[in-house]
Amino acid sequence: MTDKTAIRTDGSPAPAWVFSQGVRKGPLLQVSGQGPQDPRTSEYVHPGDVRAQTRRTLENVKAILTAGGATVEDVLMFRVYLTKREDFAPMNEAYGDFVRENCPSGVPPCRTTVFTGLPHEAMLVEIDALAHVG
Repeated sequence: MTDKTAIRTDGSPAPAWVFSQGVRKGPLLQVSGQGPQDPRTSEYVHPGDVRAQTRRTLENVKAILTAGGATVEDVLMFRVYLTKREDFAPMNEAYGDFVRENCPSGVPPCRTTVFTGLPHEAMLVEIDALAHVG
């Protein structure tokens, strides 16, 4: 049986007390949903700017991937949660730029995008990831 390990990094905001930033079990690494928070202060940043919030959120996901021994290239699936349908195009643009910069193979990860309410009023976007390590 493969052990399950919590992943923790100061490069991403501290998790709430009821979940881990990431969990690795065998070659799989699941990153919890991240939002547009400054990792040093945990303050929500870029109010009203989904493009900038998407970039900050993906940088937080990337920090947890790195702490767990993976890269964005290793991501099999991103799940994106948006509060407003009209934010899809600017989120998609920022997301596309980030993936192109971080996936040298040119093979983008799979993705699902869902429109929903999010835990904090300042959040326009939340993103989680599933990666294969090694």
